[in-house]
Amino acid sequence: MTDYLSAAMAMLGPAQNRYADPAAWDLLHTELGIRLPIDYQNIVDAYAPIQLNGHLSLHHPATTRWNLGDWIQDTARAWSEVSWDELDPDEDPRLLFGLAELSFGTRNGLWPIAATDRGETLFLLAPDETSSGLLVEDGEGGWAQYDMGFAEWLYRYLIGEDMAGPDTAAFYPGPVQLRRLPMTAGERTEPWSGPDRGM
Repeated sequence: MTDYLSAAMAMLGPAQNRYADPAAWDLLHTELGIRLPIDYQNIVDAYAPIQLNGHLSLHHPATTRWNLGDWIQDTARAWSEVSWDELDPDEDPRLLFGLAELSFGTRNGLWPIAATDRGETLFLLAPDETSSGLLVEDGEGGWAQYDMGFAEWLYRYLIGEDMAGPDTAAFYPGPVQLRRLPMTAGERTEPWSGPDRGM
């Protein structure tokens, strides 16, 4: 069986761990009232705040800028303001995935954990430290469910599979391109490449 956390990190290169701080995660989990999956925490600690292959952004709970807790709460609040009563049945995640209700940032609701500049948002479904249910909205009202952990989703995303529904692949051959997000207004992004991956 594939160790997807190791496989994803092998494509991203050595862990940076610039902001790794267990206390920041403890505070975030207390504020949110949930615990985010360990594989997600490991990847965020190793690399975030970062943008991967020019699209996927990850925030970190220990930074002021690109703060994960602020982003999760702001994003959940924005999604909570969407009117879900006028959706076509093929676009209603409640009908598509058998959800009794659709809520964001609630104990049994959807929790945003990552997004792309293409409009896609990745959600955990009723998360805990071993959660393996993900829903992805493709930015145009389409939804897809993935019964896997974040590390597997990320690995499959980076190798070019459709990870936000049909025809959503964002594959780039060669090493993964990483871009450290600026931590001050005057700082520039800092790009680098992961190791060669034979793709």
